[in-house]
Amino acid sequence: MFATYLIGLREGLEATLVVSILVAFLVKSQRRDRLPQVWVGVGLAVALSVLFGWLIEYTSASLLARSEDRELFEAVTSVAAVVFVTWMIFWMRRAARTIAGELRGKLTEALAVGSLAVAGMSFLAVIREGLETALIFYSAAQSAAGGTGSGPLLALAGGIATAVVLGFLLYRSALRINLSKFFTWTGALLILVAAGILKYGVHDFQEAGVLPGLNNLAFDVSSVLDPSTWYATLLAGMFNITPAPSVLEMIAWVAYAVPVMVLFLRKPAAPAKPVTPAKPAPAVSTDAPAVSTDASAASTAAPVASTASPVASTVPPEQTAAPQRA
Repeated sequence: MFATYLIGLREGLEATLVVSILVAFLVKSQRRDRLPQVWVGVGLAVALSVLFGWLIEYTSASLLARSEDRELFEAVTSVAAVVFVTWMIFWMRRAARTIAGELRGKLTEALAVGSLAVAGMSFLAVIREGLETALIFYSAAQSAAGGTGSGPLLALAGGIATAVVLGFLLYRSALRINLSKFFTWTGALLILVAAGILKYGVHDFQEAGVLPGLNNLAFDVSSVLDPSTWYATLLAGMFNITPAPSVLEMIAWVAYAVPVMVLFLRKPAAPAKPVTPAKPAPAVSTDAPAVSTDASAASTAAPVASTASPVASTVPPEQTAAPQRA
């Protein structure tokens, strides 16, 4: 359940930060009259996210009669959830420092358009987080002990409630946290959660008959890691670490977790400094026109010499030879 709590906290805090930035901008800009449009957009986004989550659950439980079809559906949603998680954590790491400025700029443009634009802008800012939360929660809940009981839903609600409280305290400036470090730590944990979801998706593909090797186990540590213990349940619920995984499951877990974790924790390269031109460069460039003017002078002198040659050719040969006989 901790995995679903972490998902609710992470996604809820992102959505809460977006809403708090929008509200703070309107309050400081003396545009409180636009706050109802923001809340309308947020409410519609939350309602659509809940509807999307119910639709996923209804499709899996009611529309898919065969167990193989349900396993295949859960496998596809697991892979989609892993894609969304990976994109989300890398996007949030890159945009954590600039998200406030970007949202203020977009809201300024929306205010110039009208009320519908403000509601639509707040709706689009929240709906992405809501749809991701619904999809990731469904996949995480399915991978954690088959998604049975109301525990995962309560954990998700608790994570979202914690995010709302943190967002309110941040808005009131009563709590200041390093968001960059927060998203780094939670992002690293979510990478492990996503690796477990991918492992569960591979297991569903094997049960559906799409992938082979269901009974080809990588190892079996059931004697050491008793599935009935609380710590085995915690590991299975958070990272889908099971005592007897198949070879293909472990290959998928390692192939995703290791390179993604390395790329995520790697520090971004420092921006290259602009190259400044050398000081003697302007002196060389100013001498170039003088050289070109000399060349042009020489080129203008050439026609003068060529015009003199016809005059010499008109003198008779006798006059040119006379001074030599004298």
